[in-house]
Amino acid sequence: MNRGVEDTNAHDAPGMGSNVMPAARARQVLAAVIGNALEWYDFVIFGFLTATIAHLFFPSTSEYASLLLTTATFGVGFFMRPLGAIVLGVYADRHGRKAALQMIIALMTIAIGLIAFAPTYAAIGIGAPMIIVFARLLQGFATGGEFGSATSFLIETAPPGRRGLYGSLQMVGQSVAALGGAVSGALLMRGLTPEQVGAWGWRIPFLIGLLIGPVGMWIRRHLSETDEFLRASEARVHDRDATIPRMLREHLRGVLVSFGLVVSGTTTYYVVLVYMPTFAKTQLGIDLGDAFVAQVVGLLCLTAVIPVCGWLSDRIGRKPLIVVALVSYLLLLYPLFTWVHANPTLTTLATMQALLCICIGMLFGPISTALAEQFPPGVRSTGLALAYNFAVMLFGGFAQTIVTWLIHATGSPIAGAYYVMMGAAVGLVASMFLVEERRVPNPSRRPIA
Repeated sequence: MNRGVEDTNAHDAPGMGSNVMPAARARQVLAAVIGNALEWYDFVIFGFLTATIAHLFFPSTSEYASLLLTTATFGVGFFMRPLGAIVLGVYADRHGRKAALQMIIALMTIAIGLIAFAPTYAAIGIGAPMIIVFARLLQGFATGGEFGSATSFLIETAPPGRRGLYGSLQMVGQSVAALGGAVSGALLMRGLTPEQVGAWGWRIPFLIGLLIGPVGMWIRRHLSETDEFLRASEARVHDRDATIPRMLREHLRGVLVSFGLVVSGTTTYYVVLVYMPTFAKTQLGIDLGDAFVAQVVGLLCLTAVIPVCGWLSDRIGRKPLIVVALVSYLLLLYPLFTWVHANPTLTTLATMQALLCICIGMLFGPISTALAEQFPPGVRSTGLALAYNFAVMLFGGFAQTIVTWLIHATGSPIAGAYYVMMGAAVGLVASMFLVEERRVPNPSRRPIA
């Protein structure tokens, strides 16, 4: 047991030193995780249905051009994420995690509604893709504030020595979201004919996502502000000049380290998890329904591994797990992509997804807490949101577009593996400069920037 972690966190939750999670804390965590999962479900389902949306909203005589336009539209939402990160991150650091999380979920509801009810290109012409692009921009702005606010809330709610476990629940929410999207896609493709999917079936997963409004708002209305945030707010009640330039000047190391680690996670997430159904259909010739089944297998492994590795990081530290995870999937990516390309079956695809998702889960378990520990509470949401969303915008949002282009330009169907390996290498370099909380004073005792 790492006593340093327990000691530095000992005062974060007064009266909550027991290993048994009180009912009140359980409700708080459930509210954050469920709302987070609902949000990310809406975001990733667009990526899962790329091939279908391409034909309906971006018709072209070239399948490659149509697919490229749709993946670019998926990526365009990421342009708004840094803006959302700044606006909503600062809002969360000044007005509270609860207020920001409620605003985020309301914006996301509007965006998903626009997509769910958007007329196709055949109905209104150029107006159809314009609606989709606007909705994606709004989604990007809202999601830009989600990671920093939700992660800050979770680790500040954690009892002594449990920050790794609680922080991992942020990534569990994202994994559950992707799993929900994969299950929806599998049921859709297996239960309807291609004609039915193209006519109206593709809207069903988005309509399910509209539950984000009433359910998510009701859940997040019951959140309470964290004690750590309230203490930080009291400490800087007269300091309202905590600007972005000042935060970057005083916490540049944390921003750069976090940026590099997120590059490794986002390239993996958007290629191995989100792009894979499209890759399986267009490059491997695997039925889309089977591709979604393989996704479900991999995501079940991912969802199971993440909290275990988050719990383990509270005992052995964040860095060892992160390094082992990055080295593992750096070594496995090329052989597995080559193998599944030579043997394109449901079994090989599911096996590849399971193995890669176990490695990814080892990374995702400690990464949220590791990133949050780079910043003190007074700038935590802002610092997290900036590093996370700029990395995701540059390397994750257009990952599908880049991989589609790489495959077309090189003629190699497994070119996507090289892109993910590049991300793993960047993450390895960043991990060498990672500062773990057990080695520094408790962030809540530092002067607030």
